[in-house]
Amino acid sequence: MSAKDVVALVERLDAHGVDACIGGGWGVDALLGEQTREHSDLDVWAPAAHLEQLFVAFAEAGVDRIFPWPGDRPWNFVLHDGVRLRVDLHLYEPLADGSLHYGSVVDGGPFPAEALAGHGSIAGTAVRCESAEWAVRWHTGYPARDVDRHDVPLLCRRFGIPLPEGFGPLEERSPSGPA
Repeated sequence: MSAKDVVALVERLDAHGVDACIGGGWGVDALLGEQTREHSDLDVWAPAAHLEQLFVAFAEAGVDRIFPWPGDRPWNFVLHDGVRLRVDLHLYEPLADGSLHYGSVVDGGPFPAEALAGHGSIAGTAVRCESAEWAVRWHTGYPARDVDRHDVPLLCRRFGIPLPEGFGPLEERSPSGPA
């Protein structure tokens, strides 16, 4: 997914009143202010109450199909255009105390609104994105992929965040994992 594609989708969401926040790899690159790697999708956080406007905006861009993915849930699923555009959608609910809730009542939980209060840019366009601290946090807690081992050290270095365990530089790793 190109930066031009991302900007077009973000502008379309904005035109439809969707309070979108960029996450994942594009969120990392937005925080860094430059594209540091290729991206296969765009992670978008949005209030569940904006789902109708979100669907309209994406449908106008041709992103109108569900891409079945293991672990899909009503608050997190992937949409695509059948060709190259893919959006990993994360829906949340604002809570009365100002925090946000992601997930079901049974296995979800609250997180602070500050987690989605980052600011960055993609191809010169200002975007709201995950905060650096939360972007690092959300890239941990599961077996790190190569993209995670790329993104996390860049964020930690730029924002002075301690590098989580298991995220040493790629040069220090053997093909089977940490050195």
